[in-house]
Amino acid sequence: MSQEDRGDYRTITRADLADAVHSKTGLGRSESAKYVEVVLAEIFEAIVSKQDVKLSSFGAFQVRAKKEWQGRNPKTGAGATITARLVVTFKPSNILRARINDGFGQYGDASPPDDRKR
Repeated sequence: MSQEDRGDYRTITRADLADAVHSKTGLGRSESAKYVEVVLAEIFEAIVSKQDVKLSSFGAFQVRAKKEWQGRNPKTGAGATITARLVVTFKPSNILRARINDGFGQYGDASPPDDRKR
């Protein structure tokens, strides 16, 4: 999705998170930044040690194994073997999913199937 398709959305950084902690708790900026780093480090270490991370009302990060598979170079069309690997996936909670879609309705920005021109 391009930046223009995303509207006013932007990327939130560690500094933004630290500023939010600072403004909502009254802690100093450096102390807020340390707390953000501690939380992110705990999540990082859990994922690296292949543990699932579940954050209530937010979602879950899961480590999954992908099997080796036969891919294709889109430029040349030549086949290529993609090696087996571990990947991290994120599954949003139902609460997060509902908040994201609040106001979009069932079909997001698109018209419902019955109203589309044929």
